[in-house]
Amino acid sequence: MSEYVLRTRDISKKYGGAYAINNVSIEIKRGQIYGLIGLNGAGKTSFMRVVCGLVSPSSGELELFGQTGEKELQRGRRRIGQSIETPAIYPNLTAVQNLEIQRIISGVPDKNAITKTLEIVGLADTGNKKAKNFSLGMRQRLALAIALIPNPEFLILDEPANGLDPRGIIETRELLRRLARERGLTLLVSSHLLDELAQVATHYGIIDKGRLIKQLSADELALESRQHIRIITKDAAKAIALLKENFGVTDCQAVSANELWVREQIERTGEMNTLLVRHGIVVESIAVTEQKLEEYFLNLTGGMNT
Repeated sequence: MSEYVLRTRDISKKYGGAYAINNVSIEIKRGQIYGLIGLNGAGKTSFMRVVCGLVSPSSGELELFGQTGEKELQRGRRRIGQSIETPAIYPNLTAVQNLEIQRIISGVPDKNAITKTLEIVGLADTGNKKAKNFSLGMRQRLALAIALIPNPEFLILDEPANGLDPRGIIETRELLRRLARERGLTLLVSSHLLDELAQVATHYGIIDKGRLIKQLSADELALESRQHIRIITKDAAKAIALLKENFGVTDCQAVSANELWVREQIERTGEMNTLLVRHGIVVESIAVTEQKLEEYFLNLTGGMNT
């Protein structure tokens, strides 16, 4: 049995003359919650659609559960549950009726799977209420239930918390954690709520303009975004030169013309402030902080439109 649920090698998808995804190579191991991060239009949904077989890649190689042949990929996709873009929900049917249709389509013989799945997502008491009368949060949970009916090993969710209120976001977060913990599911989740995703994901892939620019684990992210001194000043470059000369710092960077981070000698923050002021550098703010996932993403890509 392969330790990898998904591996892609230089996967590209081209529409006309433009690449939606361009040479994307991703590896996801069993049990991981993999957060796919990117701007709107960066290629997240296109990548998920390729993995699920909803569109064919223009080039590259895809491997599911250790298999690469076309027939093997088709079999592998039967082990995937997915909710991408607009969920396939019948608005005039109840939650039970929606799941019954999906159960039949998926070839699941156990009718008790419907009740069990509705209990998992918190929709067991919706009775005869039709899906069109569900709140947005309820519809999102119904879409997740539809993805879970086939009892998948790999769950792919595109923006599962999109449009939810804070309570719904928290419920979704806890549900994803529970699915990974109790059912051993591997998850691929995209989201623009980056700091929320940081509370769930074990690994990350950052995609920008169709290209995967970085993969890292939660531990690696914690190391890269570790505690640092954040200094806002009129001249970051001059401030860095002074700190290097007087404190011997090496792990520092200018993240913009007016902002720098120092990742060492945290305990000497006050002394650094005194030095800069003494040399005529206006320090607008200086504080010890930790970089959030959203800030980390912005620094890698140079901006974000949600």
